[in-house]
Amino acid sequence: MRFLRLAERRKRHPKNMLLPTILASLAAFVLVGGLLLLIDPGAPKHEAIKTGGLAGGAIVALYALWLNDRRRKVEEARQEIESQRIDHDRSRVADERFARAVELLGHEAAQVRVGAMHALAGLAKSRPDYTQTVLDILCAYLRRPFKRLDDPEDVDEFDADAEEIELEVRLTAQRLIEDLLPRYEEENPVRYDLNLTKAHLEYMDLSYRHVGDLIMRVAHLKESNAFHHMVIHGDAYLTEADVKGRLYMHHTEIRGKAWFSRFRTNALAVFTESKFLGETKFTGSQWTEVKADGCTFAQEPDLPQAWRN
Repeated sequence: MRFLRLAERRKRHPKNMLLPTILASLAAFVLVGGLLLLIDPGAPKHEAIKTGGLAGGAIVALYALWLNDRRRKVEEARQEIESQRIDHDRSRVADERFARAVELLGHEAAQVRVGAMHALAGLAKSRPDYTQTVLDILCAYLRRPFKRLDDPEDVDEFDADAEEIELEVRLTAQRLIEDLLPRYEEENPVRYDLNLTKAHLEYMDLSYRHVGDLIMRVAHLKESNAFHHMVIHGDAYLTEADVKGRLYMHHTEIRGKAWFSRFRTNALAVFTESKFLGETKFTGSQWTEVKADGCTFAQEPDLPQAWRN
């Protein structure tokens, strides 16, 4: 702001070069005109005066050009400072929105938590530098403990209505994660990582998306979950993941490591036409039924029996 005030002051009161310019113009007029008369005394006086006037006028024109250039630079500096101020204000407002939304994720009311998630997603879309942080927060919400009706510790104390309400909040978080990831058809997409370690997922659908690393260690997947037609640019870790439902991971390309150690599933897992371009491990994994037609491996793994059928 200090620079802005100084620039404005200089704009209003440019360095006083007007008087020297006028004197220089007059001097050029006299000098050029006088020289012409001295060199050729017989030349018409009005021609000497005209030429001297042109010389003096040229100096005035140069001064005008200099003055306009000075004003332009001051205006550019003012606009730049104003732009920086606007960006600063936007960043401050965005930071406040972010902090408020994160705070509301712990609210007791489900609708408030859902609203907070939408606010975070909106912020990520308007300011891409927040996207990875918002994805981390949504993933962290899905990692919170979540009891389902089929595995409560104490059935008498289990609240089915509360379970359904919380499930809707979680489904919202999943949909927002899906929406923030780059689409399959995008070229040179940003590679966002997903850390879903110990997450409770149900009807997760990341199909036709790009991700960086996909971490789902000790994750709990129920019903049907889709990870097909994806490009996983980094590593995929599903170590000790427990899948109670169908898993669709076909036509997916995993460019880094693919870890399925101690992975467990009790339903159909589809990996048709998927590509494993890094090291792949299946140590201690348990599979009920697998469709893996056309799968390719850059490094031949020790395939479980279900994968060989």
